[in-house]
Amino acid sequence: MSSDEAGGLPAMTETSPPTVPVRTATVGEGAAAVTYDVHGDLGTATPERPALFLLGSPMDASGFATLASHFTDRPVVTYDPRGAARNPTDTAPITADEHASDIAAVIAALAEQGAGPVDVFASSGGAVNILRLVETHPDVVRRVVAHEPPTAMLLPDRDHLLAACADVKATYETSGQGPAMAKFIALVMHSGEVTDDYLDRPAPDPAQFGMSADDDGTRTDPLMRNFPGCNRYQPDLDALAVLGDRLVVAGGAGSHDEMAVRGGRSIAEALGRELTVFPGDHGGFLGGEYGQTGEPDAFAARLHAVLDA
Repeated sequence: MSSDEAGGLPAMTETSPPTVPVRTATVGEGAAAVTYDVHGDLGTATPERPALFLLGSPMDASGFATLASHFTDRPVVTYDPRGAARNPTDTAPITADEHASDIAAVIAALAEQGAGPVDVFASSGGAVNILRLVETHPDVVRRVVAHEPPTAMLLPDRDHLLAACADVKATYETSGQGPAMAKFIALVMHSGEVTDDYLDRPAPDPAQFGMSADDDGTRTDPLMRNFPGCNRYQPDLDALAVLGDRLVVAGGAGSHDEMAVRGGRSIAEALGRELTVFPGDHGGFLGGEYGQTGEPDAFAARLHAVLDA
């Protein structure tokens, strides 16, 4: 968290190929420290082409490498959310409010370097976190694309869905990552409403997803630390409505009524608008990260068009 080398700003270190310099810095301290990367020169940001902040949760900066490569017309910022990747680990639950505070700190650091407000593309839990931020700080962004925020709070099956989420977390606490992740994957892949008999189904075998059923005793997994907190995010619709067309709520054309796209659709409809459709599914922007490939070229083209609208 050194800042003295940059006149009160976070010290930056070169970590990238010569053609696209990537500088890395941190904000926050202790378990609340988060690491962010600036791809390119913040000095090239303009009001028409501001810096673009790509973020997820618990997905870290490495998940946005392909998408970032499609935006050479502006500087791009990525980050590791609290508790993930290069950041300190912990066992305490992480709230959307804490993530929103972290994102605000990164944006403030960018503003001190002359880049702000920013454009934001946020996916999954990151979409929840950015929505929480702009409810109270709408002026720090120019435009926000919230892609498939997995909130259950506006859905008709909210109670059953949240009960299934709580069961995943309870399994993590008692049995560890493998059994919990198997239940998590089955839940997020479930299409349509979660019914009252969902928890009566046999628990999925972790081996089905290439995971061990053994418990190694650790409880620092960033996904589980965020779960089910992000699913309990209650949108402040009045505050979000203030952003008007600066807020775009998006979902994948290839998503099939899974929890995340349903959450996004529920917010869009509550705001009196349609979900903005992007190519691919929940991971449509991925270009091989984590062994998954969506439709990154088409996804990036769509994001360019939405940001420039």
